[in-house]
Amino acid sequence: MNPVLFQPIYKERVWGGRSLEDSLGRELPGGKVIGESWDLVDRPDDASLICGSEDERQTIRSLIESDPEGIMGKGWKAEDRFPILVKWLDCQQRLSLQVHPPASIAPSLGGEPKTENWFVADTQADAGLIVGLKDGVTRDEFEAALKEETLEDLVHRFPVEPGQSILVESGRLHAIDAGNLILEIQQNSDTTYRVFDWGRKGLDGNPRQLHVDESMKSIDFNDFEPSALPSFDEVGETVLADCAEFRIRRVNLEAGTKLSTGAPGAPILLHVVSGKLSDSPSGIGMKKGDTVLLPASRECAIQATESCTVLLTDRFTPAG
Repeated sequence: MNPVLFQPIYKERVWGGRSLEDSLGRELPGGKVIGESWDLVDRPDDASLICGSEDERQTIRSLIESDPEGIMGKGWKAEDRFPILVKWLDCQQRLSLQVHPPASIAPSLGGEPKTENWFVADTQADAGLIVGLKDGVTRDEFEAALKEETLEDLVHRFPVEPGQSILVESGRLHAIDAGNLILEIQQNSDTTYRVFDWGRKGLDGNPRQLHVDESMKSIDFNDFEPSALPSFDEVGETVLADCAEFRIRRVNLEAGTKLSTGAPGAPILLHVVSGKLSDSPSGIGMKKGDTVLLPASRECAIQATESCTVLLTDRFTPAG
């Protein structure tokens, strides 16, 4: 089977904008502030459509159901959902201060755990990320600041630049600050608990819902001042994340060089951060912003038609 590309699903967000048009060459829905582009998702209420399929309504769900082991590898069941959700985030304003529940308590809260990785694809001036707490901040201090709406003094904010990456595990307090274009690779989950929203109102003019009780049960209060990985600019490969949920590698290729996956026996996701590539022998082209599924049953030889950077996501397990 050839590599599989998907049609993005756009989500309006109060903190979004229109920069995906210029950054990724996307055609966005008119008159909306688009914060998220869901480029690969397999959930009951959202399933990615496959580009170029003879059946215009074929989705990632129907593809897996038609050949679970060919797509996903030995032992995969047709009902097992694709375990990774891939998003591009256009953050024109600061996102809420939030947390995702750890696996140990998510069921008791009625949610799903979510570990995610942020790859910073582009930034505006003074862009930053908020991840974790300032060194030594206690739970009691956090609760007091939450009531006084002074949490900004206690959270860990640091500047970022294109090419940096950070793993945000379940339980880690976080917010993406304004001026970031982020490629987010995460567990297939849509559970987010907002603990604070900086006094902002939503698209409907009302304050957005907060989840303070759930957040306080989920936050790791021993997570102090984590740092992002630096950009890797040399030709070659480096590991950005290697956790129980997935592995992500960054690969920088010169024009004309090939990226061979071998016969992996499990699927690989290829995310094009910059440049262009082509699959041989199918001739399928891949450009900046594309997320491509390389099926488990097919050895793929991908050639860089110009110098490029890709991320490879693998070693993931069924989402259930």
